[in-house]
Amino acid sequence: MAKIKAKKDKNREAKLAAFDRLLTIMDELRENCPWDRKQTMESLRHLTIEETYELSDAIIENDMEEIKKELGDITLHMIFYARIASESNQFDMGDVLNAVSEKLIRRHPHIYGDTVVENEEEVKQNWEKIKLREKGNKSVLGGVPGSLPALVKAMRIQEKARGVGFDWEKKEQVWKKVEEEMSEFEAEHKVKNGKPLNQQKAQEEFGDLLFSLINYARFIGINPEEALEKTNKKFIRRFNFLETASRQDGKNIADMTLSEMDEYWERAKKL
Repeated sequence: MAKIKAKKDKNREAKLAAFDRLLTIMDELRENCPWDRKQTMESLRHLTIEETYELSDAIIENDMEEIKKELGDITLHMIFYARIASESNQFDMGDVLNAVSEKLIRRHPHIYGDTVVENEEEVKQNWEKIKLREKGNKSVLGGVPGSLPALVKAMRIQEKARGVGFDWEKKEQVWKKVEEEMSEFEAEHKVKNGKPLNQQKAQEEFGDLLFSLINYARFIGINPEEALEKTNKKFIRRFNFLETASRQDGKNIADMTLSEMDEYWERAKKL
């Protein structure tokens, strides 16, 4: 039993009715719509990935209306998968919800059991240890999906290692590692006396440098994926300004010098 009872949700009935409405619509579409009848888990997979990225974009832009829309799309996909599975008696939406509820109870023994934790870090460590026992993985890193993008994967690898106590103690130690990897990359990258660059070695050292930077970002509470995506969007905004403003001035960006483009870039930075 939970140590602290959650406050009763005054709108719970309305939310349950809305969820039931979506379940009903999904049943009707699956039975009557040619497109919906044709879909499989495999055909939906790439669409689900796309919807997840669209939600990510909305969150970064802090567009609450768009976040609401994308959450609805993803919820629909989850219901769609469960409906497909129910047709072959594998599982249904009730099984999905009960399974995740049971998992949350198991992995929060400080709420639903007698475990005592002092802070968020201990909660994370308990989570990883319980997860390891549940899945029967021989490795702590066995639960990291192989198909994750490399930057996100590096973050998850580091988080899981930290979950069992394998981590630096101070941020200064992590930064020292960043400087060490930077020096190694610089030494490998520099081509002296006309010697050809060892591309494979330089790539390896660059990977080590990125991994250490991600580690430092994690250590100081920065999500490197979000940080990089915000920089991407900032670059796009400024480059779009460069294109638009130069075109308004009668210039063709393909014919401009770097110095000319830089003037527009500096103006974009002030917006």
